[in-house]
Amino acid sequence: MNLNQINPNLINLVKVVSTTVMFSAVGLELGNIYALTNSIRVPSNLDIVFVVERIAVTSHFIEAIIAGFFAPAKNKQPIQYAVYTFFTGTIGLLELLQIDKVEEKPN
Repeated sequence: MNLNQINPNLINLVKVVSTTVMFSAVGLELGNIYALTNSIRVPSNLDIVFVVERIAVTSHFIEAIIAGFFAPAKNKQPIQYAVYTFFTGTIGLLELLQIDKVEEKPN
């Protein structure tokens, strides 16, 4: 997928939404851990929310690991780009992987 073909405003919107959702997911998981350690009952109707949240966090974590491994080859800081990719998701990973394609493109 070529990011240059996508509307930049849409990419920025996805980044903002993804970052907001990931911060919310991490906060939700921390709240759940707090509730479990202090024997606070969490409503059972939130179980599906926790499942979706864990899937999102896991997929973004895997993308962050991939970005961390590829970042040095693209002259980027691995930890910095892994954290960026964790919060922005696939868009951040696509940006990292397309750096060479943009640089190699003849004018």
